[in-house]
Amino acid sequence: MDVIEISGLLITMAALFSYVNYRFVKLPMTIGLMTITIVLSLMLKGLEVLGVTHLETQLIGLMGKIDFEVVLMESMLSFLLFAGALHVNINDLKDKRWAIGIFASAGVLASTFIIGGGLYWLLGQFSLGFDVNIVYCLLFGALISPTDPIAVMSLLSKAKAPKGIEIKLCGESLFNDGIGVVIFVVLLGMLDVDHHHSITHTLLQEAGGGLVMGLAVGWLAYILIKSIDNYHVEIIITLAIVMGAYPLAHALHTSGPLMVVVAGLLIGNKGRAFAMSDKTVSHLDTFWELMDEILNAILFLLIGLEVVVISLNGRYLLIGVIMIGLCLLSRFVCVAGPIVVLKKCGRTFSPNVIRLLTWGGLRGGIAVALALALPKGEQRDLILTVTYVVVVFSILIQGMTIKYLVKK
Repeated sequence: MDVIEISGLLITMAALFSYVNYRFVKLPMTIGLMTITIVLSLMLKGLEVLGVTHLETQLIGLMGKIDFEVVLMESMLSFLLFAGALHVNINDLKDKRWAIGIFASAGVLASTFIIGGGLYWLLGQFSLGFDVNIVYCLLFGALISPTDPIAVMSLLSKAKAPKGIEIKLCGESLFNDGIGVVIFVVLLGMLDVDHHHSITHTLLQEAGGGLVMGLAVGWLAYILIKSIDNYHVEIIITLAIVMGAYPLAHALHTSGPLMVVVAGLLIGNKGRAFAMSDKTVSHLDTFWELMDEILNAILFLLIGLEVVVISLNGRYLLIGVIMIGLCLLSRFVCVAGPIVVLKKCGRTFSPNVIRLLTWGGLRGGIAVALALALPKGEQRDLILTVTYVVVVFSILIQGMTIKYLVKK
């Protein structure tokens, strides 16, 4: 199957499962899609026990042709981040900048070491048959610590959370995945004996370069959009940011996620206010909302299908269940600490903010994609299974219950 055929099959499956979910299951679309797909994948694994392996073999063959890490990190992520940033009010972010900045930087770094250290200790209690490098544990901490902007923004808007909490979660999720990817890249380089770049150099180049490039690309797009009044051309210019500048950022070894978020914030705020007509704004919002919905449907479908390629080793699954608790505990510590300090500095927060930010810190497809990017081997299989368990719990359980927690 070529790229067009695979894309057509995924769109068809997403359409069919979306219809089934809307008519019968009635869960939020992303959760419903992933739930239906996981159930289907597990049923196919069950048929394997009964000796019916043809369907599962075909599905495994299909997933083998889809490089989830490449599809998400190099293709879909830029669209989804830009669509999310486009609708965030930068003035709201300014009001919450200290909390968002701490959560997205120091919070992610601290969580990486808390989770990584906890996993390393936990694995020492199991007889796995192989030695686990602590760097792999820290890599797991780096990929699972950031809240996923795709999962957060697609579900939180429906939960009707207090505005201040929604802004903190959305703002944090837009930036901390970029920081998490940078930390992941630095740690991954430590596995390479030929890696000579210092951590500081990599952080400055990736994070700093991404922010600067985002401002430059966003400003250039703003100037171009302001000079014309044609929504067709203006939408194409925004597409150029996502499809042209994003791979350029990777080629220059800067953070593509941070670049596209900054550019999206600039276009969505300054561009919307000073460079676009009402007609352009309407068409631009419709285009990117539709793009966001379609890609979200495909993404959560792919997350569900990944069940067929992960190891269902009983010990790995048990470790994953235990790590759910540690990830929530780490999230609580890394949220509560900064909030307590900021409150003493005179900052005000919504009631029960710590509990809501802890439970609302969802993990999603980015974590799975990064786990798939690890070098193949027993340690990768372990980390991938644990990651998948935490992500599925996060989306299905936390995602489905956050609205009830908000109401309570």
